[in-house]
Amino acid sequence: MRFKALRGLRATRTATRAALPASPTPASRPADGEVLLESVGLTKAYAGADGELPVLSGIDLKVRAGEIVALLGKSGSGKSTLLRCLAGLIPPSSGTVSYRGTPLTGANPGTAMVFQTFALLPWLTVRQNVELGLEARGVRPRERAEAAVRAIDLIGLDGFESAYPKELSGGMRQRVGFARALVVEPDVLMMDEPFSALDVLTAENLRGELMELWDSGQFPTRAVVLVTHNIEEAVLMADRIVVLGARPYGTIRETVEITLDRPRDRDSAAFDELVDHVYRIMTGRPKETRLPGRSDTVQLDKRTVANTPLPTATVDGLSGLAEMIARRGGRCDLADLTDELGLDIDDMLPQVDALDLLGFTEISGDDLLLTDTGTAFADADVQQSKTIFARAALDVPLVKLITNSLRGRPGTLVRAGFFRDLLAHHYTSEQVDQQLETATDWGRYAELFSYDAAPQEYRLDESAASPAH
Repeated sequence: MRFKALRGLRATRTATRAALPASPTPASRPADGEVLLESVGLTKAYAGADGELPVLSGIDLKVRAGEIVALLGKSGSGKSTLLRCLAGLIPPSSGTVSYRGTPLTGANPGTAMVFQTFALLPWLTVRQNVELGLEARGVRPRERAEAAVRAIDLIGLDGFESAYPKELSGGMRQRVGFARALVVEPDVLMMDEPFSALDVLTAENLRGELMELWDSGQFPTRAVVLVTHNIEEAVLMADRIVVLGARPYGTIRETVEITLDRPRDRDSAAFDELVDHVYRIMTGRPKETRLPGRSDTVQLDKRTVANTPLPTATVDGLSGLAEMIARRGGRCDLADLTDELGLDIDDMLPQVDALDLLGFTEISGDDLLLTDTGTAFADADVQQSKTIFARAALDVPLVKLITNSLRGRPGTLVRAGFFRDLLAHHYTSEQVDQQLETATDWGRYAELFSYDAAPQEYRLDESAASPAH
């Protein structure tokens, strides 16, 4: 599997570096290997209608001086929640988070955060935005102004000290975010998908410059924790990748050590092999369990609304993926396909999960294979595909719940609030909305039921009145 996007830009960057004198060996940071952050038995849950809704469970993690740790996982795996717990921005429900051996009781004094959305104050200049952290710590005006100018220069924004955020591009705004975090010289820099809001070329350039600073030893921080959903970004930047699984709540699925020398060659076989390995971890299931969506009766009996969440995938999206796989002979390397389409892996995973859930695909090594049912679905005309989809969707607990609540009572209407109340026992309010939106899309397409958005009511589709549908 290969991620070939940006190959031209990378070749240009590689050629430019080759023309420069060789970089010195990266400087060691003070007390490399010292444990700066540690979580033990970290669990985080949020209040729901029927008790607490778990997000993270049993997270044991150490962050040491001299390393970049990437937290990688699908959407909903708890990456950002874990980062915020480590930063002391939200408290754990149980377990501990410690900084240099001392349990946190509030914000972590040894960390600074860079956010995805820049989070700049529009009425302040670049320098004033950068000074905010120092001002909060009581640093005198002259000293913080001098420190801010040094951080601005380090991050490549010299000349823009008096500019306001509205005058800056997205990439320059994020540079301000980095300068604001680095000016306080934290032990650990926390980055929550810092490049995802930028255009591809800007993100590539900023990522490369930050890694050059880190490798040169000029980076004024001793460790970095990066949240990302981009596998290649994690392999490029991190010394260690912590892969989080999302079912039924966030746990550490596996940790991958990255020992490639820097700067890393994204065209090398070793780099590709690591990307493939991490990809398999993210898309695979635990060896002791079966894939969801298979026709095993016992497995189907165990599926409930609580333990079988619907992925955020529309019928159009999963149908399109099934057809693409069919055109490739019923088997495809999903990472190659994702790259060809110019998408991130995280953009495609909901469709992959949906096809698995419906029994239309299975994973074999690095490849996604259509099952016989999936092949029939991909090759069918509209009416045939609806029939095939309806049979499969009725094995999906939430779609089955809505349909069975309407069956046997022709003309009966069921308010969406009834299903919301049931789902609220297991999901957050945002997740409830997503679950019902997906179930409604699937049920409508399968002609199992109809939905009137104004009164928020479900009605049985006449063709679905019989269980044999």
